[in-house]
Amino acid sequence: MHAIVVADPGDSSALVPTEMPDPEPGPGEVLVDVAASGVNFIDVYHREGRYPLPTPFVPGSEGAGTVAALGPGVAGIAVGDRVGWQGVLGGYAQKAVIPADRAIPLPEGIDPEQAAAVLLQGLTAHYLATSTYAVQPGDDVLVHAAAGGVGLLLTQIVKLRGGRVIATVSTAEKEKLARDAGADEVIRYEGFAEAVRALTGGQGVHVVYDGVGAATFDDSLASLRPRGVLALYGAASGPVPPFDPQRLNSGGSLYLTRPTLAHYAATREELLARTGDVLGWVASGELKVHIGGRYPLADAKRAHDDLQGRRTTGKLLLIP
Repeated sequence: MHAIVVADPGDSSALVPTEMPDPEPGPGEVLVDVAASGVNFIDVYHREGRYPLPTPFVPGSEGAGTVAALGPGVAGIAVGDRVGWQGVLGGYAQKAVIPADRAIPLPEGIDPEQAAAVLLQGLTAHYLATSTYAVQPGDDVLVHAAAGGVGLLLTQIVKLRGGRVIATVSTAEKEKLARDAGADEVIRYEGFAEAVRALTGGQGVHVVYDGVGAATFDDSLASLRPRGVLALYGAASGPVPPFDPQRLNSGGSLYLTRPTLAHYAATREELLARTGDVLGWVASGELKVHIGGRYPLADAKRAHDDLQGRRTTGKLLLIP
């Protein structure tokens, strides 16, 4: 099969198209013919070695396709079933082996490209808005990078829960996408803390959902009202340097959390509950999935360059 392999972590040139033997499913696993793989910042972190992995490895932690074979002991899944997954390495390939308990059945009305475009980022948006800080009707919410993959979904879910979205974007094109997703106010990054204060009558927002990291961290804290929550779920601009926790006190007894999806979908029951919501909203049309680019598998390097260069909107897919 064709796959992308990282032998030595580094820049995007570390993504090397490679011919390798087809994998075989072991006990409790299924083999999937991959229809589409999602491209995410965690793939960049794996490639760079920021999140170290044994090498060589096939990157890609999200995808969807059709079950081609079952390993010993698998029940409840059949060859020919359509499934998606997230949080399992090996998606940048024509075939992938997935633990059966992480395979997510795709309901009617959801095609594999939609699933590969929404699972990781949709589940991230879901846990942020329903669990990390459960948005209530009338809450003021700041969503950074609102035209990105998570941002577009998070904006929609916050609106489904009755929140008011203040969105940050970098271009006019991205502003239109954020408004189309339901953002109530759209602002640029420069001076955003002051803009947020002006838009909230000087109060600040109840929560900031920040996947940007170093470049926005200080002003994200400054955008919160007393006892507000900064949910720092990513670091697209780089990791946040160490800081004095006294800043949380002086800012108004603020809360800072650094959540990750693995801890919010730790059991199969929780995974299926969240995916049931997300895929149900997609199937009903309440949650729109924006695919910003489709790349041949061999063009994984270009997809990473475009993602890191902030030249994209919505979700990027690799198509084997």
